[in-house]
Amino acid sequence: MDATAAKYIGAGLAMTGLIGSGAGLGILFGNYLQAAIRNPAAAAGERTYLFLGMALAETMGLFGFVMGLLILFSK
Repeated sequence: MDATAAKYIGAGLAMTGLIGSGAGLGILFGNYLQAAIRNPAAAAGERTYLFLGMALAETMGLFGFVMGLLILFSK
């Protein structure tokens, strides 16, 4: 296998972290919306946890993206 081909495969595999990040954010916001509809009085108290979960999920996605770019454009 050529080194360039291995680099493209590695970058593609590193980018699969973005799939998990997108799915995690969808599940997170969907469950928050269901909880807010069922109990609107408690929705404000759960918003902090929503933003914390969003930040952590997005950070993992950005980490996968950066790793893919580092693999792709490194010498």
